[in-house]
Amino acid sequence: MFTLLVVPTFVYFFGEPLNNTKQGMLKILVSVNVGFSLLAFAISTITKNYSQVDKLWSTLPILYVGLTAYHFPEPRVILMAVLAILWGLRLSYNFGRKGGFQWKFWEGEEDYRWEVLRQKPEFQGAFRWMIFNFAFISFYQLGLVLLMTLPIVEVIGSTQKLYWLDYLIAFLFLGFLAIETVADEQQWTFQTKKYALKKAGKTLPPEYVKGYLDRGLWKWMRHPNYMGEQAVWLVFYLFTIAAGSFWLNWSVIGSLLLLVLFRSSSDFSEDISESKYPEYAEYRRNVGRFLPKLW
Repeated sequence: MFTLLVVPTFVYFFGEPLNNTKQGMLKILVSVNVGFSLLAFAISTITKNYSQVDKLWSTLPILYVGLTAYHFPEPRVILMAVLAILWGLRLSYNFGRKGGFQWKFWEGEEDYRWEVLRQKPEFQGAFRWMIFNFAFISFYQLGLVLLMTLPIVEVIGSTQKLYWLDYLIAFLFLGFLAIETVADEQQWTFQTKKYALKKAGKTLPPEYVKGYLDRGLWKWMRHPNYMGEQAVWLVFYLFTIAAGSFWLNWSVIGSLLLLVLFRSSSDFSEDISESKYPEYAEYRRNVGRFLPKLW
């Protein structure tokens, strides 16, 4: 409600309208986004693999910031593009090693949560699932991917040169990216070892018997990777403030909607984990979701 009603109303009365230059770049990016959304819907409907959007989650932002930097090679735009590309390459690598990418681009590992979701009563029936796939999986999620990157459009044409605040924001971006990288690496190592032991028929050590990771960063947060992901794009938005834009401007919508998505996504994932692992409920009570509990 805050993101879709309060923010646009506030921006309408207090923010600055987009000039023709920014509107032109935005039209290009929206056109690309609609094309890929339709493509994702078509391929997922034909192949029944609904992780087509997952493949684009890390790759489309690279395209968006790359196009913007190509049309407007300004120092701040280039800096933001380089940071977003680093984020995209890292996430693409993490997704690829799980089998998400194949040379037949329409194939690849499907996120297990889509199958769980398909079994829910409210999604039974081909037509219901098709509508959900079209509206949420294909268009909403890929629309959110575009919205996350739009601070790079807001900074176009800024007369404010790069200064210490930009470098501080870049440092924070890289710091949260490092947290996300370490968290994913710890999870990858844990899951790889767990399934290797199972496949070999060996007795699982106690830390693997419980089934989930609760060491390293995961000892302090249940989703340190999600925390890093959300923080990266919140920090990305701060470049607009460094560029001289009003502190609450239109390009914040993507990062705020991302918070909503990760809240519901983590709820769904944790419900699955709690049904599979008896001790997970206690872990869920005692460890913070995205931030450490200080009490």
